[in-house]
Amino acid sequence: MKAVGVIVEYNPLHNGHVYHLQEARRLSGADAVVAVMSGPFLQRGEPAIVGKRARTEMALHAGADLVLELPVAYAVQPAEWFAFGAVSLLHRTGVVDSLCFGSESGDLDSLQRIARVLSVEPAGMREDIARRLREGASYPAAYAGAAAALAPGGVDAHDAAALLEQPNNSLGLHYLIALQRLGSAIQPFTAARTGAAYHEATPGPGAIASATAVRRLLMADGPNAAAPYVPAATLAILHREWQGGRAPIHWERFAQPLLHLAATRRASELERIAEVTEGLEHRLSRTLAQLPEPSVEALLNALKTKRYTRTKLQRMLAHLLLNHTKAECSPEQLAAGPGYLRVLGFNAQGQRLLKQMKKTASLPVVLKPSTFTHNQLELDIQAQVAYGLACEHRDTRKMFSDYYESPVRL
Repeated sequence: MKAVGVIVEYNPLHNGHVYHLQEARRLSGADAVVAVMSGPFLQRGEPAIVGKRARTEMALHAGADLVLELPVAYAVQPAEWFAFGAVSLLHRTGVVDSLCFGSESGDLDSLQRIARVLSVEPAGMREDIARRLREGASYPAAYAGAAAALAPGGVDAHDAAALLEQPNNSLGLHYLIALQRLGSAIQPFTAARTGAAYHEATPGPGAIASATAVRRLLMADGPNAAAPYVPAATLAILHREWQGGRAPIHWERFAQPLLHLAATRRASELERIAEVTEGLEHRLSRTLAQLPEPSVEALLNALKTKRYTRTKLQRMLAHLLLNHTKAECSPEQLAAGPGYLRVLGFNAQGQRLLKQMKKTASLPVVLKPSTFTHNQLELDIQAQVAYGLACEHRDTRKMFSDYYESPVRL
């Protein structure tokens, strides 16, 4: 059985994601789709609008066959480590033959040529990134500029810079770098993004809107407002989660514990938290005392600068909320890769693949966390508890669902 991997967040799953799943099967010729999905907190640092079990259901209804959880230690990271963690999981299943990611350009050849150069980090690249940061660039812009300066023959540096300024192209590059570093035989494909752009805040005339636009509709007017842009199964799940008081989850649901942690920790304690860099512990303390209102949105707006992007600051706040230290998220720790394959859900085809994977996987396959111990898994369970506390209707069993609930079966 041929299997293609996809790396997703589904916040929430919309029609564009359905297109990607269809293209993944078509381009790869695969019989099954394995999705690696972030849990309660996402790569840009924000909490998912609905929980991971609901998003797993969405994925299975939309065409995924097996859903694995990306450990939170990798899910809330810059693109390099997010990509490395997710690709590592696909590689270690032993059943995934290909990887299909979305990109703005659809230009796999140029991305692969750049990835081959960057997979063994060229001398001076970190220094070039640091110089660009000192000049006021954000980290994504500094990385893109440094990478473009090293563009291989046949790829113009200006064209490479323009290519890597697009978020899906940039993330796709990191998937390709991860494949190179792992020495993986997984074959990459890319599906050109169609319809709305990644950050497009309002829906266009078609049936595909960005996840950003869909979330805005959901936050403003509830599930029915998103109906034209999501599959019927997603819409039904959104209604259920809204009615059950489990959605929508957003930063302000975490305002009280988060602001308490930020305000009561000493600078030396804040400095230990992942993504608290370059004196941000002092900036955070000063900014809190000057907020016009005690809200997460006000804090993010006050902290944001050209250099400190909202994404970096959200990741910092997520790490603060979850007490993720620099030691736990160090490059040395992350370079070891995930320590297990956590199964979130599967259908009949996925069950057959799972049976095969139990023989081929080079990591333990975990269906119930109560039967397995790992420091990364402890962080996942803690993240789920914190997420559950933000629900309108709190339920201890839902907060500790990692212990009580089996994988979703469709």
